[in-house]
Amino acid sequence: MKAIVVFESVYGNTRAIAEAIAEGLGGAEVKAVADAAAHPEPSDLLVVGGPTHMHGLATTRSRQMAITAAEEDGHTHIEPGAGDEPGLRSWLRDLGHVDHARAAAFDTRLDKAPWITGVAARGIGRRLHHHGYDVINSESFLVEDSEGPLVEGELERARAWGNKLAALCSEANVR
Repeated sequence: MKAIVVFESVYGNTRAIAEAIAEGLGGAEVKAVADAAAHPEPSDLLVVGGPTHMHGLATTRSRQMAITAAEEDGHTHIEPGAGDEPGLRSWLRDLGHVDHARAAAFDTRLDKAPWITGVAARGIGRRLHHHGYDVINSESFLVEDSEGPLVEGELERARAWGNKLAALCSEANVR
């Protein structure tokens, strides 16, 4: 099974989760969204994720606000290419239509109730479905604060989720 994990990350938390999911999938390819846009590839499973900003998917403005805040702080790591375009929202808008390819959606968000934080994975899943993908699962991974770090155990949970996605795809191939 060929799986690709596409992510958007400002502080590195979502990238770390994407890499852990890829490990759980058995070594899937991991691509930042700008790289995925420049070099699209077909896959058996497309896993897409990003941070939750202002109750949903990041926008160009919300990413820039996060970068500016981190630069002013001076202590927060900013991912290389964090402000590059396309962002996940526009990449998903321009994604081509497929016929029933499999996909999964994930996000990173604050460790609070979803009705307080929002859940970017919902918007990612809706957009993938709109382009013809069968969204087989979605998941949120938690950070302690806006800039991170990840809540303890989230990388292990992401690896386990990647393994679950691989199993779901294997079951579907047997049927």
